[in-house]
Amino acid sequence: MISTSEIDSRIRTEIVEVNHLKIEVDMCGEGNRLALCLHGFPEHSISWRNQLPILAELGYKAWAPNMRGYGNSSVPTLMQDYSVENLMEDVAALMDASGCDEIVLVAHDWGAVIAWYFAIRQIRPLTHLIICNVPHPVPAARAFRNGWSQLKKSWYIFFFQIPRLPEWMMTRSRKNKGIGMGQLIKDTASNPENFPDEVIEVYNQNAARSENLTAMVNYYRALVRGGGGSRQKNLGFPMIETPTLMLWGEDDMALTKETTYGTEEVVRDFTIRYLPRISHWVQQDAPEAVNAMIAAFLSGEPVPELSWEMSLKLY
Repeated sequence: MISTSEIDSRIRTEIVEVNHLKIEVDMCGEGNRLALCLHGFPEHSISWRNQLPILAELGYKAWAPNMRGYGNSSVPTLMQDYSVENLMEDVAALMDASGCDEIVLVAHDWGAVIAWYFAIRQIRPLTHLIICNVPHPVPAARAFRNGWSQLKKSWYIFFFQIPRLPEWMMTRSRKNKGIGMGQLIKDTASNPENFPDEVIEVYNQNAARSENLTAMVNYYRALVRGGGGSRQKNLGFPMIETPTLMLWGEDDMALTKETTYGTEEVVRDFTIRYLPRISHWVQQDAPEAVNAMIAAFLSGEPVPELSWEMSLKLY
């Protein structure tokens, strides 16, 4: 499989052995401060290709792992291997392996699911938390209860609970229609020109292996059918004290803007920036704007906003 380092020479790719797994990690920069970037479904560490260099320039050791089951990382075979508890353990082990004293957690989509729970449970101290296009579990649950619009958008979560059928249908679509996972990502992006062919090929290769595809779907199965979400709910949701920035592409095909409402009730130091005309793949769709927001937040400066007019001008 193509690695990110083959596409961007500023980034190197190494294998880090943690938690009895081999984790493929894209790395950029050095130092005693770690910025750990967690990708989502059905992506790959390459989704952070535009952020790792800027984080390195800010003085961070920037790491973007391929989470278990993705890329060239280990692929455990059981559904429960992908419980949110195991995923949090992977994140903690990577933080420990970095040898850094200060840690920023940056996350998108499924990576952000893990990051929210990680911050809620205070698995390791964090200086900052940056979340991209996934809501905190409390306002998310409220939106699911109160609105049909979010339930309609989340149909695939329920579909993924069926054994084997989702993998068969996704594989069949690829074989019969020639559409890989990379093309599906590009087709739902606001700025498809930000997804060059070599990046699309990484996503395609990532999901072409049956074991990887099952692993990706098992994240959802372990959270719902495996009871991970219920276990976390039963533990309660104490206030997050870590300064948190949420970046939200408003043209999200999977999540409504309403799922973000009320986050300030469960995060004490909370900043949110909505990005008009930007899709779910926010950090790839609008890398310049996202990087500027991240840099300001980590530097203690006011986080700029992306107005509708500015989004028309930039994109």
